[in-house]
Amino acid sequence: MRVVDLDRDMSDVIPTGMTPDSEFLFDRMTQVTLDRTQAAAGKLVLDVASGVGQDSIALATRGANVVGVEPSGRMTAMAKLFAAEKAGPMPDWVRGWSDSLPFATGSFDACICKGAMDHFDCPGEAIAEMARVTKVDGKVVLAIANFESLACRAGRGLDDLRQDVFGWPAVRVRRGYDAPSDHFTRYEVGLIREQAEQSLIIESLEGISMGWGMPGWSRLMAVLPSAVALPAVRGMDQLARQFPSLSDVIALVGRPRRSASTSA
Repeated sequence: MRVVDLDRDMSDVIPTGMTPDSEFLFDRMTQVTLDRTQAAAGKLVLDVASGVGQDSIALATRGANVVGVEPSGRMTAMAKLFAAEKAGPMPDWVRGWSDSLPFATGSFDACICKGAMDHFDCPGEAIAEMARVTKVDGKVVLAIANFESLACRAGRGLDDLRQDVFGWPAVRVRRGYDAPSDHFTRYEVGLIREQAEQSLIIESLEGISMGWGMPGWSRLMAVLPSAVALPAVRGMDQLARQFPSLSDVIALVGRPRRSASTSA
């Protein structure tokens, strides 16, 4: 039996204050995810687990025809309200599950799923569905938090030292390297690659940002002058591109693993 809070609106996880590293991470994650769709006028793009619709709306402002699919009625209602405030053509909104998408095979030029895969109870089936509804030469773009990032490893190492060596109590109730209670999967590069390869031919896998959530990093970035903090977070992002296994976010791009003869 699937038990899901369909009234959830994400108000508990949307940041109310932003440090330079947080702002950079979320902006860069969005930029990479949307850019990799190659969205343009006339392109049809699907946003899976579209939430409150910010990414769907951003794609629509690029001229793409966008459909946001989301099971939560509350978040879909919020997305419609946000879209109503914007000028120009806006996305269509559909209620649906990621592992049973209500669309025909090969319907979309591109499909994105940003920051939601770890909430899915059937992520492999969800990727298979995204591949199915995407055209053979289209793009499936997955962006997900990496729980084996440099920050997670550093935090875990420091906590182990505090507790196991010195016997000191934990300093945080929820540690950044622990998946939250509403996450089904604790992703890292090997796992997302393994799941994606079942349904996608992987074209690229890149790291985004590095250091977010590392003990003391956000506080340091917040107190440094912007002329110092911004180059620092950009430099760490450059490192993340070279070492995606240590990055804060993993962005994977692939095309459906099926032939043109099997696509409708």
